[in-house]
Amino acid sequence: MAEFWLISAPGEKTCQQTWDKMMVATTRTNNISTNSKFNIPDLKVGTLDVLVGLSDELTKLDTFVEGVVKKLAQYMADVLEDSRDKVQENLLANGVDLVTYITRFQWDMAKYPIKQSLKNISEIIAKQVTQIENDLKSRASNYNNLKGNLLNLERKNAGSLLTRSLADIVKKDDFVLDSEYLITMIVVVPKIGYTDWQTTYESLSEMVVPRSTNLLFEDNDSGLFSVTLFRKAIDDFKHKARENKFTVREFQYNEEEMKADKEEMTRLSTDKKKQFGPLVRWLKVNFSEAFIAWIHIKALRVFVESVLRYGLPVNFQAMLLQPNRKNMKKLREVLYDLYKHLDSSASIIDAAIDIPGLNLSQQEYYPYVYYKIDCNLLDFKH
Repeated sequence: MAEFWLISAPGEKTCQQTWDKMMVATTRTNNISTNSKFNIPDLKVGTLDVLVGLSDELTKLDTFVEGVVKKLAQYMADVLEDSRDKVQENLLANGVDLVTYITRFQWDMAKYPIKQSLKNISEIIAKQVTQIENDLKSRASNYNNLKGNLLNLERKNAGSLLTRSLADIVKKDDFVLDSEYLITMIVVVPKIGYTDWQTTYESLSEMVVPRSTNLLFEDNDSGLFSVTLFRKAIDDFKHKARENKFTVREFQYNEEEMKADKEEMTRLSTDKKKQFGPLVRWLKVNFSEAFIAWIHIKALRVFVESVLRYGLPVNFQAMLLQPNRKNMKKLREVLYDLYKHLDSSASIIDAAIDIPGLNLSQQEYYPYVYYKIDCNLLDFKH
């Protein structure tokens, strides 16, 4: 996904002239960027004091909303676990891909009425995105709990014979049940120990029923054997088995319990499938809402900073540049040459100086208003 530079410069005789000059500078020799006008409507300016305060608030709001946008994108990727290539096609803004939305940006008058003050608009966005974040937390928590419980049950039904559930391996017929004196034990024997087991199990303790062992199941490493003995010999048998590297599983055949486990697994699996569709739809809708809100914040920031820098009456051209990856440094130089007359201190500014009202990190202070929009929202672990 792309990176954009949202910049503004003061209108010359007209804003169109500002645009034309920038176009010639960035596309005259080779196309070092793909450009489009970024349309910001006539917003209410308010007082200078309010603008300076708002500049600070919008910086924080920008960071907050970008964080929520990334959380939504990342959670969409987590939920779509097996089809991560489908993630991008679900991350849309107003039904179009993100690059199209940004390059054809139109202010949403219905959501963010421009008759309202800038402060009110920023508060509408903050409230809206905070609500989305809270909803995301609760939905994600429910779904993750469900997923976690299902995963735990699945793990119980897989893995080593020393730990895995035996419910789908053993049968009622494998056990002596309801006997006052006899009990069937389940023992895990390493494959290389099969012969030892067969020759020694009857003599590991007294009261082992002769020829009572059966191989019930095996995996790559071990086998699961049953053996029947008298109840009073259990402790002695366990102790001797352990000395011979045979592991007695603590297992009692309980049909009701095993049935309940299977039913729980089916229920969790069904619940997960039921929640999946609505959750993906919710993420899709709210990702779009949050992303749209984020780009409106960028528009607000450009407007506020442009008025603070270039003064009144409002007269600036906002421009969206998509730098050609190989030419980012070149583009920076071209823009500096074009706009250095706006602020002679911009290139040699001391990082320790704080410029009141211009809330810009010093590393990114240029003679023109500049904000980066990074559409690389996903941080895939794989």
